[in-house]
Amino acid sequence: MNKWKIAFFLLAALIVTGVIALAVWISRPVPSVDIPSAQAVGKEADHLTVTATKEDLQGIANTYIAQAIGSNRIPVDLVIEDDVLLVSELTVFAVQLPVIMHFDPEVMEDGNLLLKQKSVEVGNLNIPPSTVLKLLGDTVDLPGWMIVRPKEEELFIDLSRLPVSGNVKVKAKKVDLANDDIELEILIPRK
Repeated sequence: MNKWKIAFFLLAALIVTGVIALAVWISRPVPSVDIPSAQAVGKEADHLTVTATKEDLQGIANTYIAQAIGSNRIPVDLVIEDDVLLVSELTVFAVQLPVIMHFDPEVMEDGNLLLKQKSVEVGNLNIPPSTVLKLLGDTVDLPGWMIVRPKEEELFIDLSRLPVSGNVKVKAKKVDLANDDIELEILIPRK
């Protein structure tokens, strides 16, 4: 055999091994991630209810995400329309694939948000939503207050751990995107 045949078979074996390794990494089982309990506010706090629009909430969310991610090379944007969209990119074999995940927001009893995934778009690929969430959690250094739960196909937004100055806490009271009716409660601890 000449050296070109050997090089060809080595390259083919390397590509097949890479594809198999990627498939095994993507398809490995994902453990369930627990939702942490909300951080408590001090004994006494003043409550302020704020009404916001989808545009306001989108701007605030993207500001906090940008601060938390910093110089991470993978952009993550939150777009709020009639549902919540998480827009990002995945790099597969040096090809940038746009990723758009659609979520329905749900306000939890403790004032945090649970985003339940309803669909996902990854270029023209047909990839299960849990796999895309797993890849997002593995490849993007999301802030600590955003918890990816691939097995449950959810994204948990822990508003109680949002880094607001002065030990101020934020709770969601109502999120009705269809009517552009969003209410947040700001808890300011008394000194």
